[in-house]
Amino acid sequence: MTLPATILLVLLLLLLIITGKWIVFFLLSPIIIKYNKRSLILAKEVRRRDMSETKNEENQNQISAKTGKNIKSTLRRYLNGFIRYMQFQVSYIPSHHIRDFIYRHIYLVSIGKNAIIYFGAEIRGSYYLSIGKGSIIGDKAVLDARRGGIEIGENVQLGSFVKLWTGSHNHDDPYFRSTHGKRGPIKIGNRAWLGPNVTVLHSVTIGEGAVVAAGSVVTKDVEPFAIVGGIPAKKIGERNHNLLYDFSGNYVPFY
Repeated sequence: MTLPATILLVLLLLLLIITGKWIVFFLLSPIIIKYNKRSLILAKEVRRRDMSETKNEENQNQISAKTGKNIKSTLRRYLNGFIRYMQFQVSYIPSHHIRDFIYRHIYLVSIGKNAIIYFGAEIRGSYYLSIGKGSIIGDKAVLDARRGGIEIGENVQLGSFVKLWTGSHNHDDPYFRSTHGKRGPIKIGNRAWLGPNVTVLHSVTIGEGAVVAAGSVVTKDVEPFAIVGGIPAKKIGERNHNLLYDFSGNYVPFY
């Protein structure tokens, strides 16, 4: 094989690798949409049930027993992995319009008018995520909505590398699971501002207009217009209550 032919073959293989995953993604998009809709229904059922630890343990043991032994379970596991992998790929598409289209119509994120999701967002449980109009999600944010849902109000500002976790493992559980009481929804009120590298744990409500200082870890509810900071976050001030701004939706192109 001549050198030009070899180069051409390598280029064709690279093109296939780059485009192949997107071809598969869009071919599977009806299945992904159906999967996300079903996952939302199941997530809401889990949230409605006030499950005891015993019942939760029984359910988890049943799931564990089936994992890897049932063809349907195995396919579901690989589909879930592919969905998460492609969501991460979507987050690096250099177009807000294309990203938003995929987030809304395939990943089923509820995105309000003029809301912006910047580069590299890691969204888990996208079907359980709601972002109000005018809100801005900084780059490299982690929004883990799977285990309770995340509701972000209007004109909210999340800085870069903000992490919202709706569940965690129970260190006392014999099987190290995310048990009842270690997961729950996160709600962020209108015009709240979370600085860079803020972490918010499960079952927390951040009130309207509240400010969370950079690098803080929020483990408890934050009252409206409070300024909090530290690990764990504590009140350190009060914000002006007369907030009138509305974000226009202007974004940095390609980013």
